[in-house]
Amino acid sequence: MTQLDVRPAAEDTARDVTDVRGKGLGKGSVGLVGSAVIGVSTVAPVYCLTSTLGSTAGEVGVQMPAVFLAGFLPMLLVAFAYRELNKAVPDCGTSFTWTVKAFGPRIGWMCGWGLVIATIIVLSNLAGVATSYFWLLAGEITGSPSIAALDDNKLVHIATCLTLIAVATAISYRGMTATKGVQYTLVGLQLVVLAVFVAMALQKASAGSFDTGLDFSWEWMNPFAVESMAAFTAGLSLSIFMYWGWDACLATNEETTGSAKTPGRASLIAMVVLVGSYLATGIAAQMAVGSGDKGLGLANPETSDNVFAALAGPVMGPALGILLFVAVLASAAASLQTTFIPVARTVLAMSAYEALPPAYAKVHPKFKTPGRATVMAGVATGAFYTVMTLVSENVLTDTIFALGLMICFYYSLTAFACAWYFRAELRRSARDLFFKGVFPLLGGILLAAVFLKTLVDMWDPAYGSGSTVLGVGSVFVIGVGLLVLGLGVMLVTERRSPAFFRGEVLTKSTPALVVED
Repeated sequence: MTQLDVRPAAEDTARDVTDVRGKGLGKGSVGLVGSAVIGVSTVAPVYCLTSTLGSTAGEVGVQMPAVFLAGFLPMLLVAFAYRELNKAVPDCGTSFTWTVKAFGPRIGWMCGWGLVIATIIVLSNLAGVATSYFWLLAGEITGSPSIAALDDNKLVHIATCLTLIAVATAISYRGMTATKGVQYTLVGLQLVVLAVFVAMALQKASAGSFDTGLDFSWEWMNPFAVESMAAFTAGLSLSIFMYWGWDACLATNEETTGSAKTPGRASLIAMVVLVGSYLATGIAAQMAVGSGDKGLGLANPETSDNVFAALAGPVMGPALGILLFVAVLASAAASLQTTFIPVARTVLAMSAYEALPPAYAKVHPKFKTPGRATVMAGVATGAFYTVMTLVSENVLTDTIFALGLMICFYYSLTAFACAWYFRAELRRSARDLFFKGVFPLLGGILLAAVFLKTLVDMWDPAYGSGSTVLGVGSVFVIGVGLLVLGLGVMLVTERRSPAFFRGEVLTKSTPALVVED
């Protein structure tokens, strides 16, 4: 393996990164704008809104905008941790590599497992939403309800879903240049259609077009007005899911120009775009149709899992409403493609550092991508979605709720890793104290608190879809079961790759302070 040449900026301390390995990825293929676009695309704002806008309103009512802001806060604090860690150790393994450097191989391995499993879950749900909107759009264009109804045919649905996964895998396999070109178009389309939806929803609200509409109130921005802590935590978990994926900017750090600084800046740009889009859309939709559970209300259980399918026609009209269907399909398809980036590069890094089988450390000689890791992610996604769909449709719903647990798990570990890794630097300046210590630590504590509260709430069978396994909520079984499975896989891997787990490959370390003369 070749060593990655990591030279800190003049104002930074010298880093102990001699064991950080180059992976052979294509250098300088992504700039600041491209990196930010990948971050926004991976999050898939239109997909997230149609999937969780109604569920969040169902949990917290009119406080939905406040919960969006509450979910943004820990994500912003964690983004600072990612930025600082990336400056010191710009490695495509991101959370895995950094937590190993801070806490050692076992905690780092589990952090990497959490990222990989969270991504597989998201990929499967993205593929499912893209499939549903593909057939809904085909039905709208042809005016044929029977074509739209093909989505209800389980075999047709699974076959279409697997085809979309295969196409997304193939595009990601061909490298960052192919990925970037597709993303500019798809992300631009999403944001333009969202802007049109917001403008038309506000127009409908001012005209009082719907009986369930509400007048704007600043009280909507008050998170303390949520009725119960359980409702707030459930809403916050969904909100955190809506921001998940911005760290894809960091997974491309070895392929980005200015790898030490550009990915961190791109992640902050992506976060600002996302919170602005969510607040504008949530407020406009709530003003237009309200957050109740009747009629077009966002929390209506018959439409809450796919809000834009219900609002497209009433808010935008038949002609422009089709654009919203196109935007959701584009959002899910774009994210399906870019979400392969973090999982493939995490697997690549884990393999390069001997934490996974060496076969996944191979990079395609022409495309400079982790080809085998990308294909593995595609196969795992297709298999997971197929099995979950055949077992129960409720299982797929519950995986989204369990996903919040995984996200809080590995994001909080990464935030704590930042504060611990830089502990010797925190007294050097006020900037170091806050951006390397206080902010990451606070973000980690907030996400850890959500993790623990969600873990307790998940035990209740009523959490999520209401499905149970031996009297225990299925969300709890899925979330905890996947973490326990990770422990089992880690123990097997430790037998086969003892050097990594002895700390001989990627070492636990602390930055060495430079003493100025």
